[in-house]
Amino acid sequence: MPDVGEGLTEAEILKWYVQPGDTVTDGQVVCEVETAKAAVELPIPYDGVVHELRFPEGTTVDVGEVIISVNVGGDAAAQPQTAQPAAAEPAAKDAAAPAAEEAAPTGRQPVLVGYGVAESSTKRRPRKGATAPAEQSAARSAVQGELNGHAGAAQAAPAAPAPAPVAPAPAPVAAARPLAKPPVRKLAKDLGVDLAAVTPTGPDGIITREDVHAAVDLAAASVAAPAAVPVQPQAAEVPQAPQQAQPAPQAQPATGRETRIPIKGVRKATAQAMIGSAFTAPHVTEFITVDVTRTMKLVEELKSDKDMAGLRVNPLLLVAKALLVAIKRNPGINASWDEAAQEIVLKHYVNLGIAAATPRGLIVPNIKDAHDKTLPELASSLGELVSTAREGKTTPAAMQGGTVTITNVGVFGVDTGTPILNPGESAILAVGAIKLQPWVHKGKVKPRQVTTLALSFDHRLVDGELGSKVLADIAAVLEQPKRLITWA
Repeated sequence: MPDVGEGLTEAEILKWYVQPGDTVTDGQVVCEVETAKAAVELPIPYDGVVHELRFPEGTTVDVGEVIISVNVGGDAAAQPQTAQPAAAEPAAKDAAAPAAEEAAPTGRQPVLVGYGVAESSTKRRPRKGATAPAEQSAARSAVQGELNGHAGAAQAAPAAPAPAPVAPAPAPVAAARPLAKPPVRKLAKDLGVDLAAVTPTGPDGIITREDVHAAVDLAAASVAAPAAVPVQPQAAEVPQAPQQAQPAPQAQPATGRETRIPIKGVRKATAQAMIGSAFTAPHVTEFITVDVTRTMKLVEELKSDKDMAGLRVNPLLLVAKALLVAIKRNPGINASWDEAAQEIVLKHYVNLGIAAATPRGLIVPNIKDAHDKTLPELASSLGELVSTAREGKTTPAAMQGGTVTITNVGVFGVDTGTPILNPGESAILAVGAIKLQPWVHKGKVKPRQVTTLALSFDHRLVDGELGSKVLADIAAVLEQPKRLITWA
């Protein structure tokens, strides 16, 4: 599993495009994985025949784990078999390890598109004192025999207690820090699980994610045991059930009233980001209701303009342009708060984020340097962003570096909302549904196209005056679109 950067430590295998025995070529896409950011297709950096798929679809794999092995011909053809774990022959495995390292190709470093080269393996080296039980037993026996031998030659009576100093030796091993990879340690910390109390099932005594989940379910089962009737059927708890024997008494009913969905991927990342944002940045939200009748007329005119032919033209396009104009007039809104350096970072560029609802959850890709784009260029970028998001092809890079965000809740018929800031940004604009409403226009009540805008901003660096000016400027542009020219 390649290291995708951006702080990600794991990915879920969504789909395999090859099977053992298939021929693959360098650069061929062999699987699709989903990180906490997006779904990504992974190419293979070798020519050869697929030997083994190490993990099935739906498995969450830590970065650095081997997920596929390929026979590349010649001496390397035996490499996948040498690299396979031999649980029944630990001695043979240890002897084969150096040979596998020598057989590994050194002339070419596999570099996956969009990823770096992992220089080190994820296999942990043995801890001092943490030798295999058989080796510990043999060592103790040898020491005990040697001590008994010397004691017998000198004095027969005290020979029995001679091994006493050796007996406490296993104590440090028993109290040693449990073996677990960083993502597993973080999972245990989030779930409140003591790794010292978890029974490891991984190779070399490593605690796996399944072991942590099993410990959580075991604890929950022990708490729920006194209940006369189970009130929380576990029918849909598929990911944990195959990994554990303890929850077996919780019989899964044929029809359940609840469905449990594992929190992972985009949903997990979104939840963590929203919690971090909501409880870090002091949010302020302001609202304004505006007559956008002239903007809607301009949208219809642009749709028939030959310069906009083939481009996606909709109200969101002009809302985005209005926001960019407001930022140009009030650049202080386009900033971020650096807590570590105790600085406000004022940005002279606008990476405009657009919140997009996808089958995998909410993502916020952004248009790089949106402030420099003409209206046709902005329309093209918006159309590409939306299409890519719907296809699930948004890359992690496309979701990094945003400065301000627009969320269009109006497409769901919602009037307005109080949006939460995208982490690292200072403002987010929510656009409500555009509806025909009675409105006082030129002294008379007439039906007009009306919408409500909501602007949330980080009150640490954006004062109420600045936030109000930005929101008022956006509304003014949408009410009189000619300001796109006079204020630009």
